Amino acid sequence: MNISNNYLWRWPTLLLGTLSISCVAQETPDRWYEEGRAVVERNLSFRYENAEVPTAKNVILFIGDGMGVSTVTAARILAGQLEGNPGEENELFFETFPNVALSKTYNTDAQVADSAGTMTAMATGIKTDRGIININQYAERGDCNSVAGNELHTYLERAELKGMSTGIVSTARLTHATPAANYAHTMERDFEDDRDTENLRIAGDCVDIALQLVEFIENVPGSDGLEVAIGGGRRSFIPRVDGADPETGNQGERLDGRNLPQEWVESHDNSAYVWNKEQFDAIDSDNVDHLLGLFNPSHMQYSFDTPNDRGGEPTLSEMTEKAIEILSKNDEGFYLNVEAGRIDHGHHMNNPFRALRDTIELANAVRTAYELVDQEETLIIVTADHSHTLTIAGYPKRGNPILGKVVSIDQAGRPGTEPALAADGLPYTTLGYANGRGQYELPDRNTADVVLGVPIKEERRSDLSDIDTTDEGYHSESLIPRIQETHAGEDVAIYAIGPGSDLIRGVMEQNVIFHVMMEATQLDSR
Repeated sequence: MNISNNYLWRWPTLLLGTLSISCVAQETPDRWYEEGRAVVERNLSFRYENAEVPTAKNVILFIGDGMGVSTVTAARILAGQLEGNPGEENELFFETFPNVALSKTYNTDAQVADSAGTMTAMATGIKTDRGIININQYAERGDCNSVAGNELHTYLERAELKGMSTGIVSTARLTHATPAANYAHTMERDFEDDRDTENLRIAGDCVDIALQLVEFIENVPGSDGLEVAIGGGRRSFIPRVDGADPETGNQGERLDGRNLPQEWVESHDNSAYVWNKEQFDAIDSDNVDHLLGLFNPSHMQYSFDTPNDRGGEPTLSEMTEKAIEILSKNDEGFYLNVEAGRIDHGHHMNNPFRALRDTIELANAVRTAYELVDQEETLIIVTADHSHTLTIAGYPKRGNPILGKVVSIDQAGRPGTEPALAADGLPYTTLGYANGRGQYELPDRNTADVVLGVPIKEERRSDLSDIDTTDEGYHSESLIPRIQETHAGEDVAIYAIGPGSDLIRGVMEQNVIFHVMMEATQLDSR
């Protein structure tokens, strides 16, 4: 695959014959693109006549992976309570942004989306199938032979070709769906390194995601490559050897024997590779133009765990600061995507404690970025790729610990002192999940025979009376048992500030975010 300045849109003439709904059958990649641009044109018309709106020199796109509205609300309350306040009145930093909208997150083949299809929408302006990265909906997941001619051009690639500096920061693996959707094109999001080839339905000669990052210059002629790529996922970049890698003490997964960090350093001028916090802190941003950082074999630690020195890793805020220091040296401007990837993982494990703290750290990183950049020339967008099944319910009193058991108020409005009881006679938490593992796994579950005349099945629910639900290790109750909690399908919020942020308004298809970035930076006219 080769993407150049004279990139041509090549759409197959195939019909989506397997789709049963006629209106969906009319969806095409070029239609997604055109309609996304049309929304921006409509929103431009809402500006005051002769309004002078500067062109954005820089764009920072923050993604809270899995950060639905309920997550933002709960994190807002938790952040306030950690400061000793009731919490409900609190604001996360990005909630102060003047422009807010809702994003529709579905994929072309899925009502409830995954990160590959959603980030592709934001990165390219075109929606696609679940599990596919920067390939349009005509491709078949896992089939390498279906890729040719269906590749999509990303905002990061366009920015590189216009001379802007570019970067990705993530607490997930850099080969994970969200960060990968800035630079990679693949019909299988799990094709992170060549060891994953065996899991493809038709492997063909497709290149794995990690290799695409290091070979970016070859794939996008005219580019000098990403300036910053820092996060987790070291295992996909280093070779598999007998025993642990002697330098990092961690086993790699690459079967081709290639040492991709070494290749990164060799292929870029003034470049550096770091894999621990000490090395990261020692980087002089003035003397490094291309930085690759891989701080964990897999995903980085949750923000709560990092200060406990279980990984020796920088925080999301620290990585954001370093990235901006390097990227802002370019007078042509920069594009940076920052992902708080582990919000999603905390939710998947029914562990709101960590999901919410990672959301708070995302807000800290947004504040860091806002204070570092020239606000009159930088568009900052904060959003999510999808939501989760987290709920906030139960009539808790004002200031009740958001991670705690519900303590309500009585009919006279007096605040209670003991946890409220559900119909089964047991206490319950404010936060819960529609599905997942949760407390149903515990052996000491409720065994009441009858509650309010209704037979109760044995082992229906755990007795939380003596359980500290605010503890870091607590996994919330869930309604439907699953090995892992799932994403949810409701809209997520978009928060924006800076030049072009007024184009974020109303209820928007997720792919419109790309077109807002294009308009704000006037990238087509550069």
